[in-house]
Amino acid sequence: MTVGAEGGADVTKGVWPAQPRPLSHDRVTLVVDGTHFVVDPAVFTAYPDTVLGRMFGRARQHSFTRPNTKGEYEIAEGIGASIFRIILDFYRVGILHCPEGVSLAELREACDYLCINFDYNTVRCRDLSALLHELSNDGARRQFEVFLEELLLPAMVSSAQEGERECHIVVLTDDDTVDWDHDNPPPMGEEHSQIIYSTKLYRFFKFIENRDVAKAHLKERGLKNIRIGIEGYPTCKEKVKRRPGGKSEVIYSYLQRPFIQLSWEKEEGKSRHVDFQCVRSRSVPNLITAMGEGPTRAGATPTPQVDELDRLNGPAPPGLDQ
Repeated sequence: MTVGAEGGADVTKGVWPAQPRPLSHDRVTLVVDGTHFVVDPAVFTAYPDTVLGRMFGRARQHSFTRPNTKGEYEIAEGIGASIFRIILDFYRVGILHCPEGVSLAELREACDYLCINFDYNTVRCRDLSALLHELSNDGARRQFEVFLEELLLPAMVSSAQEGERECHIVVLTDDDTVDWDHDNPPPMGEEHSQIIYSTKLYRFFKFIENRDVAKAHLKERGLKNIRIGIEGYPTCKEKVKRRPGGKSEVIYSYLQRPFIQLSWEKEEGKSRHVDFQCVRSRSVPNLITAMGEGPTRAGATPTPQVDELDRLNGPAPPGLDQ
């Protein structure tokens, strides 16, 4: 299928409407998703900071962009033809018109790939929910980078300086207070958690989409075992119960607050590995001896106990041959 572009080329009716305007007489054929687009490269050079603007600007003059044997340019691998038509409209009128039935997320990925600005100034679509969702993802990525550098990273560094290789951070609001009984702390290990007081970060983590954005960003930064969610956190004593024998039990009041748990351990597999060769075996090599039914010669050397893994991986010791 061949689709023409504006500027004097033939246009397939109903596929990509174009308004003729005087451009250069140079034409190139672009192959995208099996569809051929005949365009004037001058429309791309008007946006030199985009991928197509660089490809058909100075890069083409210096043979950095090379056609195939048919003289066609195979570009934008992974981008559908319907999405690329919208991209071409952007070069013509400066607006990305996303019609119904076209995935705005796919259009967003194509814009990221081709370095085309995707925001409310350049996108027009009927589905405002989808548009705002994409814009929120952009805003969440930028905002989380600030939270990470200013709030989360100092807490992670504090844990690392204590020799820890993982961190559990609880996010409280600016108005939350924590008042624990030092003699009877909560029996859940909260004393090992880092606490951050930030209403803004609390509101950020309220939305599951923001938590997904944060998790993806932390993975990109090389962190592992990332868990972000909402959990009950004990803040203050609610009442004290007296148990028989004079022992008291403190009941705490819990608030639902966001938490983030992550690790930077390099050898996490080895940390949980047990080297059986360093564990003294308690296996009994001779059942008869264990039952006390076998005679023991005076002065005889006891048969050494052998770890089961050693028996499997090495030659049998003397006296254990079958």
